[in-house]
Amino acid sequence: MRTKTHLMTEGALMVALATILSFISLYHLPQGGDVTAFAMLPIILMSYRGGVRAGVMTGLVYSLVQLLLGLQNVMYCPTLLSQIACILLDYVIPYSCLGLACLFAKPFKNKIVGVTVSILIVCLIRFCCSFISGIFLWGAYAPPGQPVWLYSLIYNGSYMLPETILTVIGGVLICRSLKKMFVYQ
Repeated sequence: MRTKTHLMTEGALMVALATILSFISLYHLPQGGDVTAFAMLPIILMSYRGGVRAGVMTGLVYSLVQLLLGLQNVMYCPTLLSQIACILLDYVIPYSCLGLACLFAKPFKNKIVGVTVSILIVCLIRFCCSFISGIFLWGAYAPPGQPVWLYSLIYNGSYMLPETILTVIGGVLICRSLKKMFVYQ
């Protein structure tokens, strides 16, 4: 049985690893959004290893680190309300929701299927947050004549789809080689 200290230490290591991986960007979009080298995977792994609470708390801490690193993005929002919405929709909610992965993996007896489905679901939640944010906060960047929802769908899909695919691949490879790491709490 792991102690709270063990979970906090493991969570801190996962936040550090995710932050380091977030700096390995395969490509970066002009108004934010990156395809990284598996940056979401450590937060998702923490969910599998520590349960929902540990996963969500690790995701929350990671969201605050990413917020500090991307604070200039929040400053593009002209009002306090839009800045708060940006913080919630672009950082706090999507990264914290990564910690829910173990909930979606539990129903599956086959761990690889559980890992795949759970990663797809938490990445979809993250995409939905970015999509909504793109409509309400970043719609001014849409090309003239293009519907804002379509702009948000294309823009956010262009980095979230490859990021999701990489995360699924990474999760499946780790699950196959380190089965004990995927003990759903």
